[in-house]
Amino acid sequence: MAEDSFPGWHGTTIIGVKKGGEVVIAGDGQVSLGQTVIKGTARKVRRLTPGGHEVVVGFAGSTADAFTLLERLEAKLEATPGQLARASVELAKDWRTDKYLQKLEAMLIVTDGSDLLVITGAGDVLEPEHDVTAIGSGGNFALAAARGMMDSDKDAETIARDAMAIAADICVYTNGRLTVETISA
Repeated sequence: MAEDSFPGWHGTTIIGVKKGGEVVIAGDGQVSLGQTVIKGTARKVRRLTPGGHEVVVGFAGSTADAFTLLERLEAKLEATPGQLARASVELAKDWRTDKYLQKLEAMLIVTDGSDLLVITGAGDVLEPEHDVTAIGSGGNFALAAARGMMDSDKDAETIARDAMAIAADICVYTNGRLTVETISA
């Protein structure tokens, strides 16, 4: 199949919400190829414990690429235990400068319960404003929904779940089968 006629993989909405001393990362389970849902129960949010320090990671993009990045992040965290921001910057620098890593197509949301960061292949390590961030096909829908709920009495998990439900109602590449991980500061 010619590359220009390949329909392309779609699917994934990941959200990170920080509120009330907790950070929640939630991700949907849909993976689509073109107009076809290939899998509805993918698990795109993971809990890691490199060096005994818990970190929660959500990924959007190519699964193989994301797992490569997760392995690299884990190695960086083992080299700098308890320093998520430093490990994230080191990963982003490698991702940006290494010829092999430059070809990887994924984005990560990471948290240790204190920091909430987005890591991109452009070399960015971003700390979101308003303590909420989202990536993937339905990311903008989930982000807008969550931002609208941040001043409510809802806790971080409820905001994440409600925002993901709204994104799933709007984005055809997002479903309501969530993986949710919570971590405290």
